[in-house]
Amino acid sequence: MRNYNPLERPDEKNQVLTTNIWLQLYWTDFYLQWNMSDYPGVTNVRFPDSQIWRPDILLYNSADERFDASFHTNILVNSTGYCQYLPPGIFKSTCYIDVRWFPFDVQRCDLKFGSWTYGGWSLDLQMIEADITGYIANGEWDLVEVPGRRNERFYDCCKEPYPDVTFTVVMRRRTLYYGLNLLIPCVLISTLALLVFLLPADSGEKISLGITVLLSLTVFMLLVAEIMPATSDSVPLIAQYFATTMVIVGLSVIATVLVLQYHHHDPDGGHMPQWTRVILLNWCAWFLRMRRPGEAKVQLACPNAAKRRRGSLSSLELSVSQGSLRHQPQVTNGNLLYVGFRGMEGLHYPSPSEPELLCSRLVGGGVGSGEDVLRAGGGGRGGGGGAAVGGSSLEAELNQILEEVRYIATRFRGQDEDETVCNEWKFAAAVIDRLCLVAFSLFTILCTIGILMSAPNFVEAISKDFFS
Repeated sequence: MRNYNPLERPDEKNQVLTTNIWLQLYWTDFYLQWNMSDYPGVTNVRFPDSQIWRPDILLYNSADERFDASFHTNILVNSTGYCQYLPPGIFKSTCYIDVRWFPFDVQRCDLKFGSWTYGGWSLDLQMIEADITGYIANGEWDLVEVPGRRNERFYDCCKEPYPDVTFTVVMRRRTLYYGLNLLIPCVLISTLALLVFLLPADSGEKISLGITVLLSLTVFMLLVAEIMPATSDSVPLIAQYFATTMVIVGLSVIATVLVLQYHHHDPDGGHMPQWTRVILLNWCAWFLRMRRPGEAKVQLACPNAAKRRRGSLSSLELSVSQGSLRHQPQVTNGNLLYVGFRGMEGLHYPSPSEPELLCSRLVGGGVGSGEDVLRAGGGGRGGGGGAAVGGSSLEAELNQILEEVRYIATRFRGQDEDETVCNEWKFAAAVIDRLCLVAFSLFTILCTIGILMSAPNFVEAISKDFFS
C-alpha cells in the first residue's frame, strides 16, 4: 500500500421489486501488482473496500432509503492486480407492474447498473451473464429468465457516452393461490346467481338470493382492490371478470323483479295484452318446450263446448223427483229438489234434446239458463196434472232456490275466470324465468371463457400451477 492512492482510477408499490442479489465486479488495478518471488506464498490479498479504489457502480432505479443497499465486503486482489468484488445486498428497485392480465400476468422488471461518476471514456463497463442457478423458489413467482444488455446513453452535459448494464427479471405469477381463493369462488357465486331463476316465485326468496350473491361479489371485489396497485393505466383481468359477473347478477335481480310482478299480478288489473300472450305464451313457450300445468289433463265438461271454452267446469245437477209429485201423500215434506256437484254425466234430462240445451246454457253463462232448465223440468212434470197440487207453493220454492243457484253459479264462474287470468300470468312468469335461465347461463359461460382465456399465458398457468 506504499504510495498507493485509493482515489486513482485503474484503466478501466409501491411497484417496488425486492431482490437478494450478489453483485460480481471484476477489474484490474495495475497499481496493486506484486512480484510473487518477493512475497513467497502470498497469492492474494483481501482489502477493505474503503482502502483501495473500487468502481462506484450503483443501481440507478433504486427505491431503497439508503440508495446503495449492498453490503460492503472485502476486495480480493491477486498478484496481477486482478480484483474481485462480490458485495451481496437486498435491493429495492422501482418496477412498473402491469396488472392487465392479473392473475395470469408475467412481469418484467429492470435492474439498471452503472457508474455514477465515470463516463465511457474513463470506465469501460462490460456485462457478465446473470447466474440464476442459486435462485430459491418463491411461493408466488416463478423466475423465467434474467436476460441482460449493455447500453450507452449520451447526456447533454458530456460528449462521452455513459454505459450501463441492465438486467431484466422476467417473472411469471403462480395462479394456484388466486385461483382457489378468488376465481373458483367467483365462478361458484355466479353459478348461484343462475339458481335465482330456478327458485319458485312463491318461496319469497328470489330477490334475497340475488341481493346476497351481489353482496358476496362486492366483498371479493374489495379483496382484489386491496391486492392491486392504485393505478388507472389498466384494468386487471380478474376485475373485469368480477365486474361482468356483477352486471350479470344485477340484471338477474331486475329480471326477477319482472318475474315476480307477472307472477303476483292482480287479476282485477286487466287481462294480458295480446302481444305478451303471443310472444310469451306461444312463441317462447314453444321454443323452451314448456306446457301449461295440467294442460294434458284437461277434460271438457261438455263435448260440444270444446271450441267455446277450455278448462274445468263445475256442472250443476238439478234433479227433481217426479215420483215425489206422483206420490205426494207418501212424502211428508212436500216436493224435493236435489242439488249436487257430480258432473254432467249424472244429470237427468226430461227429453233427449235437452242435454245440449242445458250444457250450452251452463257453459255460456246466460242469465236465466238455470230457470229455463227448471221450468223445462217442471213443465214435463206438470203435464200429468201434478201442477194443480200445491202449484203455487211449489213454484215459489223453486224460484227461491233458483235465485240461490244462480248466485252460486255466478260466484263460481267469476272465481274460475279470476283463476284462469292468474294462471296465465303465472305461466308467463315461468316462461320469463326459463328464458332468463337459458340466456344468463349462456352469457355467464361465454364471459367466463372469453375473459379468463384471453390472457396470453392462461394455458401455461393452468397446466403448470393446477396440474403439475
